[in-house]
Amino acid sequence: MNLFLNAHHEKIRYLVAGAYNTIFGFLSFALLYLFFGKIIHYMILFFISNIIGITNAYISYKFFVFRTRGNYLKEYLRFYIVYGFSMLFGFFLLPFSVEVLRVSPLIAQGIIIIITILISYIGHKNFSFGVKNA
Repeated sequence: MNLFLNAHHEKIRYLVAGAYNTIFGFLSFALLYLFFGKIIHYMILFFISNIIGITNAYISYKFFVFRTRGNYLKEYLRFYIVYGFSMLFGFFLLPFSVEVLRVSPLIAQGIIIIITILISYIGHKNFSFGVKNA
């Protein structure tokens, strides 16, 4: 068991941080939607919750998962590129799910989050916090 943990410690930390970030991101969207959904379009709330969630995720991935030092602005900008891709994915998939498939915005956002987890890990490991950044 120890051998497994040592071999996969970064992936395990990513899953822990990812679970936290997923819950945080979903709750930020849900709270914004529940409080402001009747007066602000859900896509604007989606955009705002993504900015909050991405910044929160950057902090947890930088210090807890990949444990890099320095390069704050460079990594943060690269982090936004990776998450920007995810955000664009959700930006198009969320209204399609809600308007065409008639799925609740909360359920649709939950599904979108699951899809982007794997894509994000690869992007962050190899681009946002990759060795080339050091």
